Amino acid sequence: MADLQALPKAHLHIHLEGGMRPATLNELAAEHGIAVPEVRGFGSFSAFAGMYVAACDVLRRPDDVARLARETVLDAVAAGAVWVEPAIYLPHHRERLGADEAVLEVLLDALQHAAAEAGIGVGVMIASDRTADPAIAVEQANIAARYAGEGVVAFGLANDEVLGPPEPFAEAFAIARAAGLLSTPHAGELVGPESIIGALEALGADRIQHGVRAVEDPDLVVRLADSGICLDVCPSSNVLLAVVPDIASHPLPDLLAAGVRCSLNADDPLLFGPGLLDEYELCRAELGLDDATLAGIARTSIEASGAPDTVKRPALAGIDAWLRTT
Repeated sequence: MADLQALPKAHLHIHLEGGMRPATLNELAAEHGIAVPEVRGFGSFSAFAGMYVAACDVLRRPDDVARLARETVLDAVAAGAVWVEPAIYLPHHRERLGADEAVLEVLLDALQHAAAEAGIGVGVMIASDRTADPAIAVEQANIAARYAGEGVVAFGLANDEVLGPPEPFAEAFAIARAAGLLSTPHAGELVGPESIIGALEALGADRIQHGVRAVEDPDLVVRLADSGICLDVCPSSNVLLAVVPDIASHPLPDLLAAGVRCSLNADDPLLFGPGLLDEYELCRAELGLDDATLAGIARTSIEASGAPDTVKRPALAGIDAWLRTT
């Protein structure tokens, strides 16, 4: 079988803090004299969310953010990614690190330097929080818009879908889209097809983070396939948060067979375990996806990303070359 690490790919659904290395979490917690958060072994979104915020707490200095940025790039390289698009919700860090723009500038600088050294591309997704006042999302969209063209490529909507439908966030996403940013909200994870439909119609989604519950509505599946919207799928996350009962039940093969474009992603490796390359290997071993299908997923991840053509063209050529080795 062909080496999946050598398959050029993009990582489009990874939360910056949730991608922290366990060793880094332990080291930063020790340096700052705080208890190491218990970040594994949960099956509900509320437990996950609490642990995620606890993991954010170890980022106390600009150097901590810069370290996390560098390691995010290096981990992407190790997985064979040529583009990585980490997401950050800036208000998580105000109390410890200061103004949102200052945190963002530290992050962008560190990511861009690390990516240049590693020879890959990187762009940031600014996230908004669907459980917070939509006015805060408007503030975040305005920040994202100001940094469009300076490293910010997408605007997202995260947190528990049960507590926040997409429609109230239409104004924020209109601001982001007007600035040329991709619309990349979470939907179709903890809530069914109505969440995805809302993200499409109210937020003008270019990609859906997760979106796997589209399979509950055959008409929606057809709509997604016809529109070319990409679902940024995270199989292990879906199992560990009980979106699906087990990997064998995951709808990714059915979505692909129906013509829905999907990328593969790790979501929060710190919390769930597998990284990007692990997800590709899992889908080969447990879902039976062949190399042509995995190459198609990688191609979609490149095409649907916020990467410039200078990254996309050689990456797509690399996928073609990889396929010729299979």
